[in-house]
Amino acid sequence: MEDVAATKRARARADIVRLVHHTTGVHHFGRNLIRVLERAVPFDAASLSGVDPATLLPTRRVVSNGLDRALLARLVEIELRQPDFIEFRAMARQGRLAASLTEATRGDLEQSFHHRELCRPSGFDDELRVVFSDSYGTWGAVCLLREPGRPRFEDSEVRFMASLAPLVAEGLRRAAIVGDAVIADQRGTGVVVLGPDNSVDSATAGAMRWLADLGADDIPGAELPVAVLAVAARARRIASDDQNDPERYECRSDAFARTRVRTAQGNWVTVRGSVLGDGPDSSVAVLMEEVQAPELAPLIADAYGLTDRERRVTELVAKGLPTNDIGQRLHLSAYTVQDHLKSVFDKTGAGSRGELVARLFFDHYAPRLHTVERD
Repeated sequence: MEDVAATKRARARADIVRLVHHTTGVHHFGRNLIRVLERAVPFDAASLSGVDPATLLPTRRVVSNGLDRALLARLVEIELRQPDFIEFRAMARQGRLAASLTEATRGDLEQSFHHRELCRPSGFDDELRVVFSDSYGTWGAVCLLREPGRPRFEDSEVRFMASLAPLVAEGLRRAAIVGDAVIADQRGTGVVVLGPDNSVDSATAGAMRWLADLGADDIPGAELPVAVLAVAARARRIASDDQNDPERYECRSDAFARTRVRTAQGNWVTVRGSVLGDGPDSSVAVLMEEVQAPELAPLIADAYGLTDRERRVTELVAKGLPTNDIGQRLHLSAYTVQDHLKSVFDKTGAGSRGELVARLFFDHYAPRLHTVERD
């Protein structure tokens, strides 16, 4: 049996390597990844999310026989507001790539809040969570579920999934770069107001267009995208914490309810949330607008895996500075600047300074030049 399992896992790894090099978007990558994983680590349901590496908030989600769509909002709320076992954000911060609920609770799954409230009533038992991180950040996560009566996830399966994390992270990073190239409309800014139960109280025309562009992921019948739900949950969490300790989030990078996500049409949108009222159960205003160049630049740099020094060199190249001037600005020798540039070219695939500037800036900020089929 061990030889059979090892063979299946080796094939799965090879299939994922091919998938990483042929992906055309997060949904395409996610759907195929779930199919590959199921052959190596059997499960009854799966939910894969893309993650904004700057905020660790979920953006897009691909689901296979997962929880009922009506439970999605509650699942996001629990993940962001309720202390629990194997939380994705906590795992990412701790550098813990994979864990099973059985392992975390020492076999007593009832200790888990989300298991008691959502998973067990929905007919699921053990779960295996994986955070897809590499040296450049966290790009996604997956939750695999098994029904009662099936063997719980074994340590060998947890280790195998952890070993895949950097590889899958690379695929998600590539998907963030190479997603569909389409003609980008100027959508403007949209505002949607969500009630305490996340029902839509009101929405501007611009918000309705953004919601249509974002879609409800791969969850049939879902009314709101997971990015909107996640930002609303985060806003309520911050409001609750601010009431208890006004200085708690003052200087933290995750003190803001916002995320960035790429739509199915290829546009980048920033989603921000603010609580309207004095309590965490108040309505939430969610603002959606096209990502501006200064906001998108860090995400693009993360996606290509540029170091801080490489980012700075690239910024000065984009401004047209020659090598000697860049060196003077950064207190580096011309040879060191050239070394940084060579590394940037290798990571981005650019062959010249002009191509580098086009790839990092024009390709992502200018209107798309042609349309391809959606995932």
